[in-house]
Parts: sequence; C-alpha cells; structure tokens
Amino acid sequence: MGKDRIRRNLALDNDTDVVKYCVDVIKRDNCVITKQGKNWYAESNGETITINSYSYTIITAKKEKTN
Repeated sequence: MGKDRIRRNLALDNDTDVVKYCVDVIKRDNCVITKQGKNWYAESNGETITINSYSYTIITAKKEKTN
C-alpha cells in the first residue's frame, strides 16, 4: 500500500521502482536533508521524501503543490 501511495503522490508510472526512485531523489546534488522529530525529510526539485529516523523506512513522499 505504501508504494502505491507514493507512486500516486509523485505521479510515477506503474513500471517505476518506487524505492529506487526515492533513493535517486535523496542522492541528487541539490537535495536538502533535514531532521524534525523522529523523521528525516529529503527535499529536491519540489519533491519531499519522509523517512523514519529509527528504521530508515520511507514513510511517504509528496510533490510541492503548484497554484
């Protein structure tokens, strides 16, 4: 279910490996990583990946809303 939610939130194709995509976002040169409470947040190109700081599990991902 989590992979499907992330795929939908980031508008990814069904063929896309969600975990690999998130890792690639985190590896980008312009990625800014911050920690708030129990989560890490990796932000790059309007996408935010939320990662649990204890288990390093990808919790969710979202795109920045555009008006």
